[in-house]
Amino acid sequence: MPPVSQSREVLTTMDSGQSMPTLSFGRKSGCFVTRNLAVVMSLLFAGALLATGLLVYYYAAPQQPDSVAIRDDTLHTPVEASSTSLATAGIGGGSVTTTAEPMMPETTTATTTEKVMDVRLPRSIKPIKYMMRLQPFINGNFSIMGYIEVTMEVLEPTSNVSIHMADIITFNETIRLKPMDDLTGSGVRITQHKYDKDREFYVAMLEEPLMQGKQYVLSMMFEGLLNDQLKGFYRSQYTDEMGTNKMLATTQFQPTDARRAFPCFDEPALKAEFEVYIARQTNMSAISNMPMINTTPVDGQPGWVWDHFNTTLPMSTYLVAFVVSDFTYINSTSNDHVLFRVWAREQAISQAQYAKSIGPDVLTWFEQYFDIPFPLPKQDMIAIPDFSAGAMENWGLITYRETALLYDPAVSAARNKQRVAVVVSHELAHQWFGDLVTPSWWTDLWLNEGFASYLEYLGVDSIEPSWQMLEQFVLDSVQSVFALDCLESSHPISIPVGHPDEINEIFDRISYDKGASIIRMMNHFLTEPTLRKGLTNYLKHFEYDSAEQDDLWRFLTKQAHADGNLPQDLTVKIIMDTWTLQMGYPVINVALNGDGTATFKQERFLLVKNPNSTDTHDYKWWVPITFTTQDNPDFTSTKPSFWMADTDITKTVAGMPSSGKWVIVNMQETGYYRVNYQMENWKLIAKQLVQDHTKINVINRAQLIDDALDLARADMLTYSIALDINSYLVKETEYVPWKAGLNNLGYIKNMLGRTAAFGSFKRYLLSLVVPLYDSVGFEDIANSSHLDQYKRVAVLQWACALGHDDCTQKSVNLFSRWMANPTDNSIVSPNLKSTVFCTAIAEGGEKEWNFGWQQYLDSNVATEKISLLRALGCTKQIWILSKYLEMAFTADSGVRKQDSTTVFRSISGNEVGRDIAWNYVRNNWDTIVKFYGSGLFTLGRIIEAASARFTTSLMLKELKLFRMQYADSLSSASRTVDQSIERTSNNIAWAKNHYKTIVNWLTENGYDIV
Repeated sequence: MPPVSQSREVLTTMDSGQSMPTLSFGRKSGCFVTRNLAVVMSLLFAGALLATGLLVYYYAAPQQPDSVAIRDDTLHTPVEASSTSLATAGIGGGSVTTTAEPMMPETTTATTTEKVMDVRLPRSIKPIKYMMRLQPFINGNFSIMGYIEVTMEVLEPTSNVSIHMADIITFNETIRLKPMDDLTGSGVRITQHKYDKDREFYVAMLEEPLMQGKQYVLSMMFEGLLNDQLKGFYRSQYTDEMGTNKMLATTQFQPTDARRAFPCFDEPALKAEFEVYIARQTNMSAISNMPMINTTPVDGQPGWVWDHFNTTLPMSTYLVAFVVSDFTYINSTSNDHVLFRVWAREQAISQAQYAKSIGPDVLTWFEQYFDIPFPLPKQDMIAIPDFSAGAMENWGLITYRETALLYDPAVSAARNKQRVAVVVSHELAHQWFGDLVTPSWWTDLWLNEGFASYLEYLGVDSIEPSWQMLEQFVLDSVQSVFALDCLESSHPISIPVGHPDEINEIFDRISYDKGASIIRMMNHFLTEPTLRKGLTNYLKHFEYDSAEQDDLWRFLTKQAHADGNLPQDLTVKIIMDTWTLQMGYPVINVALNGDGTATFKQERFLLVKNPNSTDTHDYKWWVPITFTTQDNPDFTSTKPSFWMADTDITKTVAGMPSSGKWVIVNMQETGYYRVNYQMENWKLIAKQLVQDHTKINVINRAQLIDDALDLARADMLTYSIALDINSYLVKETEYVPWKAGLNNLGYIKNMLGRTAAFGSFKRYLLSLVVPLYDSVGFEDIANSSHLDQYKRVAVLQWACALGHDDCTQKSVNLFSRWMANPTDNSIVSPNLKSTVFCTAIAEGGEKEWNFGWQQYLDSNVATEKISLLRALGCTKQIWILSKYLEMAFTADSGVRKQDSTTVFRSISGNEVGRDIAWNYVRNNWDTIVKFYGSGLFTLGRIIEAASARFTTSLMLKELKLFRMQYADSLSSASRTVDQSIERTSNNIAWAKNHYKTIVNWLTENGYDIV
């Protein structure tokens, strides 16, 4: 990120000698209107709405306050707030600043607009405390009337005050700036109000400079909007059991959307205290980060009250939260110093029992893990019907999607239960790592998300030890992110970012899963006691403050040296900078020399090495090497046997087996690297797997499968060896190796899906899957272990997808029984629903699809609704898929905005729907962008899903054309488009290099192309 001036008096894009334009209320364009123009606009607007305005005003929205959010110790004379609509917001006839966004253009050209990257606030002022009053008209016109006071300290003399603001109208004549020691005086005169739309800055130009070391209070009235974009302070809705539509207001501020709810210093390092007042109707409730202190009536507004919440501890703006709803809650007091409540719709509150039962235990476990008590008096968790992400770690008020918090054992599958446990654990881990101590800037987002993504597994393992979460981690995190981090278009885990679009881009698997994977690696080379003590010291030192990754490295190094777990001349920073400041990961090539030694060589692992690459960086890492041998197999020792330094191209070590005995490197895949061997060693490993695979640790069996098949994709190993390694699976009984194998075979299946070889490959896959299918059976077994349930679900999905007659027929029959008895939820076992629903709808027609849609509409359980939405995308009826796509991106179609990507991914993953989905994206990109806004994850996921199976030069050409045509509107999807282009190029190369190899192997093993 470009350096930021520490005391910019006037921002470079602002010329104080020029007047700001007089502009209409277009979205994202700051404007200042004269008093006369405001009056004219007010009259025109009032006339246009006269017929409906009174009805809306009296029926839908209560009277707005005469004086918005004025305290007894107000900083200025109360200004009478208008009770009219947004267009007449020039209170007292004064000027207005608006930051609302413009509508998206209907067409997009290849011309790109360069983004302003220097978006950091000046460092001349820091906030100390906010006092805000917000009145959201949830059941009215969705406006938010607000008042805020920000106490600030001046760090350097400055003649302007810059503060973040977006989609907000300020009432400029209410804006005051007064010294803290003279609140009754006239204050500092503001000579001009400015809005920098590119940086989303409101700037008050001052007649005189503010004095260093003094505190001032900035106050203003403003008006915002409860938007429907799932960000900022937004509206959500649901239908109750009586069919009544109910509204609620909730927040999602991470990373840069607190500024849409109230003017603020919206950067993570600029922590402050927050005193919050929320106005609500008496038939609703309000919750925020801290407990409520008291409730008082809103003057002149019967049926309205102010809820006043206790002042927070110092915290970042993106962690502030409030929800106004008619929800109910259940509470737990198992943690003796923290009130723990789980909130949901009244009709769904019974589904919150599991979250309520595990949440306090996980919180207590983290208190013990960090050796730091949870610092807040209460912890609320609430299930929001419309939510963009999975959950948000707001301090003391965690918001969730319903699927991530609610679980009904009679309807939801084992995977849904684990999903709830994992997300609850993830968000509670954030209460320390992210909330108590926060990264100074989004460059180190991975410190937040990487630690929470690692610790979530430990938290769940503490309450559900039989789930083998630490084994699942290898599948879900390490091997998953390997598939992304082997691209040239990957990015370092710690990456400079500036513009909000750049920040949104790094909420990806690199920050989450690679972050978690390298932290797990640290846990093993430092040892868990050392890591924990270092983390505790770090958190205690920086509590209620912000830090950078080098701060963490310093504390971990000190502890590691004290414990003797790291040489005195080696630091954690030296090691970890090689993993965080450069992208990618190594493959360690191991060559046994036959004399008891082996030579190790490291190089960057890339699926395809581009001969025209412009990347000249010399990729080398500090690699912790662990190994075991056939003569003395010990897979439990995960502390490094030796290190390969970033200066080591090769390293020869002793203690290796002689000829005829295998060696396996990277115990339990704790190191973030792949391993390749000479052909002889691979054959010895394959022989061992066939003879007695249990001699090799279960995680390492999954590692060997994943490494072998990806090394084959990268032309570093023959496919004959990789598929031979896989062939032992017919004897495998454990879920983790099976899942690793299926994940990798799935890639080949996708590549061959439209080729003459697919039939032969399908027969090969069935030869692997059917024996396991016969072993586990179709019927769900209630007392099966957690991973046995996972294994059954996985093999049934594959068997049915491959057209295995027994699986298909049983699925169709079960669905038919359900259609005959639609209220009987016991007909289809929760674990079988995803397979049965998809298979039956794929085999059926309009009747089956309509039944599935109606069941979706009728269901009260979010996890079942998602299963049905995915299954509806399995139909082979082209016209139905086209209709379903239209519904996914149409408001009020029945598909929630948060679920539209689920629908799209299902259709694009359908062999029949793949081309339909891609054509829809190309022809309707502007509509999709307008539908989502600058969604945190959604746009990138759409592109990723649409292009996942691209294998031809024509598809590659279309992707590149798409990138050029919509360069200006890709927003946070820009990096995903680049990755999709690289993946498609790699797929084309795979088809060219490996298709014949796969065909020959199939023929040699009895699977001829018929």
